[in-house]
Amino acid sequence: MNYTYDDYKEWEGSWELMNGIAVAMSPAPMRKHQSLASEIIFHLRSQLDDCKKCEVLGEVDYKVANDTILRPDIALTCNETNDTYLTKAPQIIVEIISKSTAKRDENYKFDIYAAELVNYYIIIYPDDLVAKIYKNNDGKFTKQGDFCDEKYEFKNTTCKIALDFKKVFERYRD
Repeated sequence: MNYTYDDYKEWEGSWELMNGIAVAMSPAPMRKHQSLASEIIFHLRSQLDDCKKCEVLGEVDYKVANDTILRPDIALTCNETNDTYLTKAPQIIVEIISKSTAKRDENYKFDIYAAELVNYYIIIYPDDLVAKIYKNNDGKFTKQGDFCDEKYEFKNTTCKIALDFKKVFERYRD
């Protein structure tokens, strides 16, 4: 059976909908996952004081199509007008990898986010403290690099944004 957004919004629990197929979300993310997400949201949000067009959201529904609703860990979105879910491609999406979501984040979501023209896709590997950043070029992601201690400035965003991964990851280093 192929489900739609109307079905999805009635379900209890945490789900994503991928091409009409219901996908149960994992149990609540581990503490380190949650902490890293909070750290990244903090670093992004602290740069938006002078840019009221954009906001940083965690665990928000992104309605790609009537049969595809994804829930990225973090999204930087600009000029969004819908209060229920995201309707426009976020400028930055961050997914923090866990064993249960790795294939989905690295393959399925990767392809959807590229096709939807998400400007930047960041995949965080919490065990390695590495961020892989991809930039969208005409519907295909090009890898910008692996970041552990470096700062990356996002050029293709409405607001001036950068992430300093030395600061993001510093509390998790031994």
